[in-house]
Amino acid sequence: MSLQNTKYSVLDLVPVLEGKTPADSFERTKELAQHAEELGYTRYWMAEHHNMPAIASSATAVAISHVAHHTSTIRVGSGGVMLPNHAPLVIAEQFGTLATLFPDRIDLGLGRAPGTDQMTAQALRRDLNSRAEDFPNQLEELQNYFEGKNVIRAVPGEGLDIPIWLLGSSGFSAQLSAQLGMPFAFASHFSPDNTHGALNLYRSRFTPSDKLSEPYAMVGVNVVAADTDEEAEKLATSQQQAFLNLVRNTKNLLQPPVDDMDEVWTPGEKAALQQQLGASIVGSKETVRKKLEKFQAETEADELMVVSQIYDQEARLHSYKIVADIMNEQ
Repeated sequence: MSLQNTKYSVLDLVPVLEGKTPADSFERTKELAQHAEELGYTRYWMAEHHNMPAIASSATAVAISHVAHHTSTIRVGSGGVMLPNHAPLVIAEQFGTLATLFPDRIDLGLGRAPGTDQMTAQALRRDLNSRAEDFPNQLEELQNYFEGKNVIRAVPGEGLDIPIWLLGSSGFSAQLSAQLGMPFAFASHFSPDNTHGALNLYRSRFTPSDKLSEPYAMVGVNVVAADTDEEAEKLATSQQQAFLNLVRNTKNLLQPPVDDMDEVWTPGEKAALQQQLGASIVGSKETVRKKLEKFQAETEADELMVVSQIYDQEARLHSYKIVADIMNEQ
């Protein structure tokens, strides 16, 4: 499959910028979603995170409603909802409501990680007795609400055909989505080393279902595009600082770009982050085109989900425009 035959989408973490507020972040998200819709992006997803001041998408279903309300055609969804944090009935009702309000536009991407630290996970779940092995049962319960197979009924929700995706950064969800015949989204943007193993596992073990006849893999990728390589590399330092905050367990907001990251990180931190961000694509249009072509050829992704943690909004919008131009070139 060529790059021009590959669908392209957006993953927005709704970053909160240094010197700005979450309200500003949601305004930026609205603007980016409308921009992405005009540029032909297929879907616009947001991710559930908690106790992270730099990410404003914690109430993911509410954020999805905000974006769907301010757009008209682009698919909107979760990338993802962390199912173990919630009762499946609640998710069925929330996404049933969204799909009722915005027909044929809502995606439900599901993950099994907490999306936060252990203390916050306990505040969300009230206990930490759930295990990874419980996830398939939680997923089945959720599906049964949509299919009307539970004694308790999800209204709205029951009878709605809402696409469910499994998200992963390792082999667990790859294997489960293959077994159940579901589309699979892999988080290569923060777990590049596991990309090929997980995708191979998914494709080799895929069993067709009434929802999906053949495997469909979407792959997340960090992209920072600008008019020159130098400008893009500077813009990308905001993303590097965001990952550095995770390594250091600090609560900083998304920082402006800096001229020299060597003044910010230690050599050990640099090595760790270069490995974690190893699949990132940064550069001018020509540089990004070549790297995207290589990435798509290596992963054979059916769809690319672009993540761009860029501090300046105009530069962020421009980066997504460059990517769309590349994807649409003949």
